[in-house]
Amino acid sequence: MLAMRILLIVLLASFVWHAQAQRPADEFPTAAGPVRITPIQHASLMIEAGGQVIHVDPVGEQNYRDLPGADLILITDIHGDHLDPKAIARLRKPGTQIFGPEAAKKTLPEITVIRNADKKTFGKWEIEAIPAYNIQRGPAPGRLYHEKGRGNGYVLTYGGKRFYISGDTEGIPEMKALRDIDVAFVCMNLPYTMPPEEAAEAIRAFKPKVVYPYHYRNSDLTVLEKALAGTGIEVRLRDWYR
Repeated sequence: MLAMRILLIVLLASFVWHAQAQRPADEFPTAAGPVRITPIQHASLMIEAGGQVIHVDPVGEQNYRDLPGADLILITDIHGDHLDPKAIARLRKPGTQIFGPEAAKKTLPEITVIRNADKKTFGKWEIEAIPAYNIQRGPAPGRLYHEKGRGNGYVLTYGGKRFYISGDTEGIPEMKALRDIDVAFVCMNLPYTMPPEEAAEAIRAFKPKVVYPYHYRNSDLTVLEKALAGTGIEVRLRDWYR
């Protein structure tokens, strides 16, 4: 019986390791130790550092069956491709914290609200909420897909490195005004956010060292690559739609 239990544990560990190995992750050195970032799907990603796990916009319960639970969950917006209570329930464990915009409290009453320009700390992380909104695009005249103040982007600082997650937004002045960003995850898809050309214009303005297009469903990423060629900004393409 003991031997069988040991075998099952080994097989399970092997399965989890193999499943996680199928998800390409990038590692970034910092003064506080490495930060490991794994694309999950569309607007969802996982960040690991210092023994803690941050899940950003976890969506699709099935995407998390082989992944560790969350110490912190960050929510950017209330739409279903960013806020999924079932995925959050799977990732929660005792002590899990959830940060997000006030609009998310209707779905998650237990959320800790973080508004545009607010800052919070989590372990060795400093987290700042950045505006994320539409300037011109909406479902009807006089309406926008994302009103200013409703959703968040985030700048996460760890060991001196700054990581920007755009959330759902157009190329807004607050994005263009960012400085000293080491790694940026920038959305692009129409009609809800912006096309690659507009994203490239904003990226050229704030000059991150590395940029990942994400939330890019059906966008032509070669347009972004060409627009950023020669800028010194490294464009990293990953498959967010496996």
